Amino acid sequence: MMATRRTAGIHHITAIVGNPQENVDFYAGVLGLRLVKKTVNFDDPGTYHLYFGDETGTPGTIMTFFPWPQAQKGTIGSGQVGVTTFVVPEGALSFWQERLNKWGVGWEKNIRFGEEVLQFDDPHGLHLELVARTEGKLSGWSFGGVPAEKAIKGFGGGILYTWKPEKTMELLENVLGLEKAAEEGDYVRFRSWDDLGNIVDVKKTPLLPGRMGAGVVHHIAWRAQDDEDHVKWQAHVRQNGYQVTPIIDRQYFNSVYFREAGGILFEIATDPPGFTRDETKEELGSRLLLPPWLEFEREQIESMLLPAEVRVLKGDQA
Repeated sequence: MMATRRTAGIHHITAIVGNPQENVDFYAGVLGLRLVKKTVNFDDPGTYHLYFGDETGTPGTIMTFFPWPQAQKGTIGSGQVGVTTFVVPEGALSFWQERLNKWGVGWEKNIRFGEEVLQFDDPHGLHLELVARTEGKLSGWSFGGVPAEKAIKGFGGGILYTWKPEKTMELLENVLGLEKAAEEGDYVRFRSWDDLGNIVDVKKTPLLPGRMGAGVVHHIAWRAQDDEDHVKWQAHVRQNGYQVTPIIDRQYFNSVYFREAGGILFEIATDPPGFTRDETKEELGSRLLLPPWLEFEREQIESMLLPAEVRVLKGDQA
């Protein structure tokens, strides 16, 4: 059965982590991503919601975090995005090996679908990997010791851990419109039509169920073109037998959520309006921004949040 709708690919991936300054130091300081929005979890305003990406936070580049300093460590397993993949320019992996060495980040190399991947964990246990590909535009952002020509371009994709692999793969192909691209060992690869955030691998062997906590992906979001397309996606998901939420205003995009049969929380998010709706491109991520309905609580919210600032790490200072 051919899907009647096709997503462009991954919009963003959201994870739970620990201390917010450690989170910022790693993703901005070590990995060189731009903090494009510093706001709060609208459902839990005493917690930051930090967004990292390319210079403007283009869909397909956005990694977001809920830092809960007191969070228990989670368990990575079925019902989750087990590994988040970032893509770097062709030929840049040796730069990244040296950079991870510089910051004492342990890594190992593996081959999957003929591609060399550099695998490592963030400070809170999140499984990450880097892969070099020619597709996808270069990032326009350089920071600390990461020049733009070596910088992370956005998502390469991720590995889905599911307790019902066949059902998850059926959803990817027949509902979200990804194409089955390859199969190798314990993995099946699916591809969307855009050139970033366009590849996901499904692990065919179910693992023990994962448990939410620090170091675990909370959900993965797929792209809708605009509000009109979003409404169609909501109806499409519902027509395919999934319970989907009402449309929720997330300020920088609108969202609907549903849990797929293998336990992973999926979101569909609109590309617009994006992160420059309340800051200029130059100002992105420079201050705490709250949605209008939380602005009256600013003083109380700020008193609950630990400091978290983007800074060039000492080893990168001239």
